[in-house]
Amino acid sequence: MTRRTLDDIDQAIVSRLSHDARTSNRRIAKELGVTEGTVRARIKRMEQEKLIRITAVTNIDRFRGAVLAYIWIEVERSDQTQQVAASLAAMPELGFVGVMLGRSDILVITLVRDTEHLAEFVHNKISGVSGVRRCDSTLGVNFVKHDYRMARIVV
Repeated sequence: MTRRTLDDIDQAIVSRLSHDARTSNRRIAKELGVTEGTVRARIKRMEQEKLIRITAVTNIDRFRGAVLAYIWIEVERSDQTQQVAASLAAMPELGFVGVMLGRSDILVITLVRDTEHLAEFVHNKISGVSGVRRCDSTLGVNFVKHDYRMARIVV
């Protein structure tokens, strides 16, 4: 699969949408000095090529009684990493599944009610996935900065 690089106009469109995905194509076009059709076509192309996805994002700072849990997972054999990650990605409770370099093979992120809920989830769900050797968990307790646009493209 060939990876497309985003040109200056694509990056400017993404930048504006990352601040407010409800910004109209007309407004973006006016700010960039291009036609509305150009903006619409570029957004459609980037969505079709899965370069962007426009969606609503929950604000975790507003959830009462929910704690962000990071679960670091080691797999039994390195050739199982992708299979284990795919199994974890199928779990609706997980909001992030990533294959990592470093101390663990996979990182998953989810919201839990408390430490008991986290322990139950790790023991009953994560540990039951074939190929999982070991899990380490940490809980986020105070978020100094949480940028909902962290997935923006940095050049």
